[in-house]
Amino acid sequence: MRPCVWVCATAALTLAACATRSLAPPSPTHPRVPPAATPEASAPRLGLAPAPPRTPEQPLATPQAFAALPGWAADDHVAAFGAFVAACSVQREPALIRVCGRAQTLADPDDAQARRFFETYFRPLPASEPGLLTGYFTPIYQARLQRGGDFTAAVRPRPALAATAREDRAVIDGTPAPNALAWLRPEDLFFLQIQGSGVLVFDDGTRWRAVYDGANGAPFVAIAGPMLRRGLLEGGQASAAAIHDWLARHRGAEAARIMDLDRRYVFFRLEPDDGQTPVGAAGVRLTPGRAAAVDPAFHGMGELLWIDAEAPTLEGAFPRYQRLAMALDTGIAIKGESRADLYVGEGPDAGTEAGRVRHILRLYRLVPLDSAPP
Repeated sequence: MRPCVWVCATAALTLAACATRSLAPPSPTHPRVPPAATPEASAPRLGLAPAPPRTPEQPLATPQAFAALPGWAADDHVAAFGAFVAACSVQREPALIRVCGRAQTLADPDDAQARRFFETYFRPLPASEPGLLTGYFTPIYQARLQRGGDFTAAVRPRPALAATAREDRAVIDGTPAPNALAWLRPEDLFFLQIQGSGVLVFDDGTRWRAVYDGANGAPFVAIAGPMLRRGLLEGGQASAAAIHDWLARHRGAEAARIMDLDRRYVFFRLEPDDGQTPVGAAGVRLTPGRAAAVDPAFHGMGELLWIDAEAPTLEGAFPRYQRLAMALDTGIAIKGESRADLYVGEGPDAGTEAGRVRHILRLYRLVPLDSAPP
């Protein structure tokens, strides 16, 4: 489980882990249209009549129901099918297990076949109300084995004494770290703790993955709100990248005072970096652009979700995200039925994109047709 996904840096920070790349800009594969001022329903994409009014509990008819899903026709259904098959190993619901068995009989389906598969075996059910989409990624940070220069922040293992592990950020940062796993720039450690994991690159070129290994139990406190109120940031420019840049420019006591507002502190362990994407709470690797963190109180691991998100609040964001994604992760700040955190990949480009995702979300669950009604 990721202890605090990128929402802590975007949703929580703004108000309050594949190839290194950003997801494609507006294209037929990843359709995005100009954001709307309000989260109104989009028009059908296949020229069919709009679906009649319905309550959230009423299932839509299939396949006409999919034609009414905003952006469904333009999605990359082959990529969506691949993400679904990859997640079949974690399915626990009998109906989904049966659908997985049917999926395994398809060898290299084309887009039309993959689309027809989803339309044949699933029905989309809308969430009760609009929510929020954010993004997260796997950061890559320069690290050192010894403290020196700008590398003054210790990547600490989980303390043996429980009392020590419960101290606040400022107290922990102020104690010696003879057993530090690595040393980072302070702003990098702060964001590594927000993400919960990341890749560390040492000066000899070796790469290790820092993996979440516990926290001090303090609640997460967003720093963007205080920064906005103090005039350190401007509203539409309060992205994660902007916050990181500010902390780097004011490295030292000034930045430390801001970071100490978030009392939460995360401990790590190091594992060899195998070059693959991280494993989510579901126990399978995350596919960039096709994996999402959700609230397990409302969604099962491996569940299929249709994401329709628009109206971003941060400058430079893609206008719209419309795609099929798998519920494969969780996060401490991901709460509610209509709440999702999209995994966008690894590295700086993915970080730039993830830091700008804060969109109004209309979420749909794709439920197997032979499953019990909700």
